[in-house]
Amino acid sequence: MHLSRNIVLLLCAAVVTTTSIGANSFSLFLGRIEVHAQQKGWEKEWNEAMAGAKKDGKVVVATSPDPVMREIAAKFKARFGIPLEHLAGSSSQLAARLETERQAGIHSVDVFLGGVQTVANVLYTGKMLDPLKPHLILPEVVDAKRWKKGKPWFVDPEERYALRVYSTITGLLHINADYVKPGDLTKAADLLQPKWHGKIATEDPTVAGSGSNTAARIYLQMDEEFVKKLYVTQKAMIARDRRQLTDWLARGTYPIVFGAQSSDVERMRKEGFPLKEIYGFADMPPALTGSPWLLTLMNRAPHSNAARVFVNWIVSKEGLEIYARAEGRAALRTDTDESFIPSEQVPKPDIPYFDTFDWEFTVSAKEKIRLRMKEILGR
Repeated sequence: MHLSRNIVLLLCAAVVTTTSIGANSFSLFLGRIEVHAQQKGWEKEWNEAMAGAKKDGKVVVATSPDPVMREIAAKFKARFGIPLEHLAGSSSQLAARLETERQAGIHSVDVFLGGVQTVANVLYTGKMLDPLKPHLILPEVVDAKRWKKGKPWFVDPEERYALRVYSTITGLLHINADYVKPGDLTKAADLLQPKWHGKIATEDPTVAGSGSNTAARIYLQMDEEFVKKLYVTQKAMIARDRRQLTDWLARGTYPIVFGAQSSDVERMRKEGFPLKEIYGFADMPPALTGSPWLLTLMNRAPHSNAARVFVNWIVSKEGLEIYARAEGRAALRTDTDESFIPSEQVPKPDIPYFDTFDWEFTVSAKEKIRLRMKEILGR
């Protein structure tokens, strides 16, 4: 630990007066010196990262095509003077691109914001990530008191690669209330009624992402027979474009939709569309999600210092609150505003929710169910 000349002089003075002030007071004094030194340490590290980021010229962030990324890019550039290049796509699409690039010796992405299935089963197992934990610098990011879990929550087995910053009671599906009346859906079994045959749409359950997450949740909370009836017998329309799903929902083409983009649905609802989110049923209780993403740092990042600046800012109060508000998600920081989130979406303490973003569930049961869904649907 490096101490400045002034601190050394203070320390010497304290030693001389130890007898008069007492051992306890002296220990407290030493603690303050150590905190001061650590603070100076992070400032030095942060300044070095900022200087390097300016030389990098930009940061490349791969994540879903969320409209909020425009605001994130603008705010990040305004705050630090560093342009942000957004590589948009689904987690599975982006991961496939990165795998192809790496086989050709290309490394184009610095930061990956993605779903747990892609992070756990592709990026982590494929050794495409750098440890993120050592690169968290800002005191407001590493301070345990700023996090509901008592620390930044790294969910990978080594607790250093994948940072989870959201935990929200996830919606199961959306309905168009012009077509689905009160009392039509009071339990999950009502989805199997003949009246909904050909009236249900869903995100592709065979591709890693939110569609397969939902299918795995239904599979485990209900059973395989229920899944077959829902996806096959009811002739659920399958799509990979979440905006298409949202459009179908709003038009009433498919008045029951699994996987519509929540932010788009909320915007349409404010515009007067009769759309409603359902979180669960008595026979299918609500569950948690870590959506929209886990934060990860790509290894061999082409703009490594700009990446360090970005990963600290995006999970700071300012950065995380922008994203959480736009996506309607409950952040795991203790100091972010949650007034915009419906109370039914905020997890209650000590309730054992089913967690769709659980790492072990993702690498074992969820992937097996995804492959089983491919068999069931003949894909």
